[in-house]
Amino acid sequence: MLEFLSTWLMGLGFADEITYFLARTISIVGVVLLSIAANFIARHYIVSTLTRIISKSKSKWDDAIVRQKSLSRLAHLAPALVIYVFAPLALEGFDLAIALLKGALQIYMILILMLVLDSLLNTFEEIYQNFRAAKEIPIRGFIQVLKLVLYFVAGISIISILLNKTPVYLLSGIGALAAVTMLVFKDAILGFVAGIQLAANRMVSVGDWIEMPKYGADGDVLEVALTTVKVQNWDKTITTIPTYALISDSFKNWRGMSESGGRRIKRAVNIDLGSIKFCNEEMLERFGKIQYISDYIEQKKHELERFNQSINVDNTSLVNGRRMTNIGTFRAYVRAYLHDHPAINKDMTFLVRQLPPSEYGLPIEVYVFSNDIVWANYEAIQADIFDHILAVVPEFDLCVYQNPTGSDFRTAWGNRAEPDKLS
Repeated sequence: MLEFLSTWLMGLGFADEITYFLARTISIVGVVLLSIAANFIARHYIVSTLTRIISKSKSKWDDAIVRQKSLSRLAHLAPALVIYVFAPLALEGFDLAIALLKGALQIYMILILMLVLDSLLNTFEEIYQNFRAAKEIPIRGFIQVLKLVLYFVAGISIISILLNKTPVYLLSGIGALAAVTMLVFKDAILGFVAGIQLAANRMVSVGDWIEMPKYGADGDVLEVALTTVKVQNWDKTITTIPTYALISDSFKNWRGMSESGGRRIKRAVNIDLGSIKFCNEEMLERFGKIQYISDYIEQKKHELERFNQSINVDNTSLVNGRRMTNIGTFRAYVRAYLHDHPAINKDMTFLVRQLPPSEYGLPIEVYVFSNDIVWANYEAIQADIFDHILAVVPEFDLCVYQNPTGSDFRTAWGNRAEPDKLS
C-alpha cells in the first residue's frame, strides 16, 4: 500500500524526501476515514434499517432486542474491524506500534462482544418474563451466573492479551487460587445452588407473599436474583434476603392460600362462664322466633323430648335428662349464620367449635374460609361477621367476657354506695 502511494506521488512530481511521509500520512488518514465511514454506515443504515423492520413486525419479542440496545452495541465493532484490518498496512514497518494497536483493538472488541452478549442475555430474560412460567420459575439467578462466566472469560482474555500469554496458561494458575476464588464468590455460589433448589422445588416465585420474621420480611416477592431476594413489605419498605437463606432457614409462603381461593378466618369470642345456663320454655319460645335457628329449635326439642321420655326423665328439674343450653343454641346460630353468609367458602373447612375454658371464659371459635383473598376485602368480611356475632350474644342471655375496667369498678362501687345513702 505504501509502495503504491509512494509511486503514485512520485509520478505526480513530489520530491523523494517527502513522498514517504506524505504516503504514510495519506494511508493513516485513509484508515481513519474508512473507520468513520464504517461506523456511519453501520449505525445510520444497517442498525436503523433493522430497527425499523423490527418495530414494524407483528411479533413483540424482537422489540426487546432494540430496547436492550444489542444492535447499537454491535455496530461499534465495524470501525474497530476496519482499523484492525487496514492499520497494519498503513503502519507498515512500525512493528511495535502495530502490536500495541492490535492489542488495544482486541481488548476493545472483547469488551464490545461482552456488552453485546450481556444485552442478549437481558433480552432473553425480558422475553422470558412474558411467559406464565416466569412467575413460577425465575431465571434471573441463572442469567446472572451466565454473566459472571461471561465477565470471567472476557477478563481472562484481556489479561492474556496484556501479558502476551495464552488463556490456558492463566487458567492453569487459577487452580492454585481456587480457595481464594471460593471465598470471594461464596455468596454467588451459595445463591446459585439455592436458586436451582428454589426453582426445581417451586418454593418461591415472583409475586408470592412470603413471611420471614428473622429478616423482617412480610410482603410480596419482587425479584429472585443470584445472591438476593427482594421483598416489598406491606408498609412499602424493601427487605433484601440472601437467596441461600430461603434454603437454610424456614419461611412461610402464602401461595397456597392464594391458589385455593379462600382465606382463613380463625377468631374466637370468649363467653362469660357465669352466663351459661339451661334453656327454659320462655327462652326456647324466644329463640324459636330467630329465623336462622327456628327449624333447629323445633327439631332439637322433639329429639330431646323423645329421648327423655324413653328413659322416664323427671321434668321437674332441668338438671335431669338432656336439655338445650343457651351456649349450644348460640353455636347453632353462629353456624347457621355463617352457612348463609355469601362471603364464606362452603367447600373448605367450616367449623364453629368450643375451645377449652380458661380464666378468660369459654372461647367459641369460628374457623372458616372467606371466598375473597384480597386483604382489604378479607378484613372487612371478618370484621362484619364478628360485629354481628358480638352484637347477637346478649340475645341468648350470654355475656362476652372482658377484664374489668375502671367504669366497671365505678358502677359496682356506685351500686354498693346507694344503700348507704338511703340509710
